[in-house]
Amino acid sequence: MDAQWQKKLLNRFLEYVKIHTESEFGVDKIPSTDRQWDLAKHLKQELESIGLEDVSIDENAYVMGFVPSNVEDKTLPTIGFIAHFDTSPDFTGKDVNPQIWENYQGGNITLNEEKNIILSPKEFPELEDYIGQTLITTDGTTLLGADDKAGIAEIVTAAEYLMAHPEIPRPRLAIGFTPDEEVGKGASLFDVEKFGADWAYTMDGSSVGELEYENFNAAGATVTFTGKIVHPGYAKNKMVNALHLAREFGEALPRAEVPESTDGKQGFYHQTSIHGDVEKVELQLIIRDHDDEKFHARKAFLLQLVRNMNNQLGEERVHIEIKDQYKNMYKMIKDQMHIVNLVKSSMEKIGIQPDIKAIRGGTDGAQLSYKGLPCPNIFAGGQNFHSRYEYVALESMELATKLIVTIAEEAALKLSK
Repeated sequence: MDAQWQKKLLNRFLEYVKIHTESEFGVDKIPSTDRQWDLAKHLKQELESIGLEDVSIDENAYVMGFVPSNVEDKTLPTIGFIAHFDTSPDFTGKDVNPQIWENYQGGNITLNEEKNIILSPKEFPELEDYIGQTLITTDGTTLLGADDKAGIAEIVTAAEYLMAHPEIPRPRLAIGFTPDEEVGKGASLFDVEKFGADWAYTMDGSSVGELEYENFNAAGATVTFTGKIVHPGYAKNKMVNALHLAREFGEALPRAEVPESTDGKQGFYHQTSIHGDVEKVELQLIIRDHDDEKFHARKAFLLQLVRNMNNQLGEERVHIEIKDQYKNMYKMIKDQMHIVNLVKSSMEKIGIQPDIKAIRGGTDGAQLSYKGLPCPNIFAGGQNFHSRYEYVALESMELATKLIVTIAEEAALKLSK
């Protein structure tokens, strides 16, 4: 792709990240925040302007559009590309001020001199992989939003490129943009039938070459500890301190099975928040594991721990509620590996070494795979998601855009009868 298309890609991305789209946990509607509509409506207009067919936005802000096939073979599959437009509530996404660093030469990048916020390869050694490239960072006061506005920019630019280059053969492509992925609801109301794809890919990964079709099984748990408060001066044999019960519960969890001590396919328990007082404490935690049996064993362990505590107390003072969140998509992909192989061959064609790994997290693709739309995940290029240190290399975004175009071309050439 020449300088013209590189500029289009960059300008799109910079425009998207400046639109505040942070989602919010615990809101019983989709999208969880009204501000997500701003980018959703913009994307609908943009897809229409580049000539996509049947562009729509529904009552929940899901945006869809279609790149028509330009080959005679009507048996070719429809292939989808999906990204989410919300940003994580883990760190503020308001008033994003992106900075561009051309020809990065290594060493520290001062994101914010006034506040002494520095992006350093000492903390983030993968920075050294981008020497000579153009980096886009924050100013240190917000996240960037490359997760997943990089994916959106890549999909839109690839769609426009294909529409402008009819000499490149392609099947029908379905384009979809979703709200609320960061709060676990991105695929909840996604209309798979309307989307009409035989399979799809989320452009929501990180480093160049990443291709993922396994992810954690996930559940969330709320543990409530009910104490009994009396005057501390007269508390002997009377008071039950809910804070102590919560501490006892936390100490009973396996100390080595936490996010900071695990990697690869190792699962974990992760306490995410705790609040309360002597009379009542509420603890939130998440449970993750790639293996089905180990995942169920983790949930069973927590249930047994609560039973044991209540037995020792002689009364029901600890209550747990566990809710499954998403499943490992591997079960839905393993018998359809042509979907993965198409991406691998497309990567190799443009000089990318496939880096197949299991996601230590979730993706819209996991839920969509169980709704009948097999949906592996492909790199979008961003690094250090959900933080003030988030960045993306323009060259990584270019490769992701080129990969989408190549997947379309390879599908038309290899799958045509």
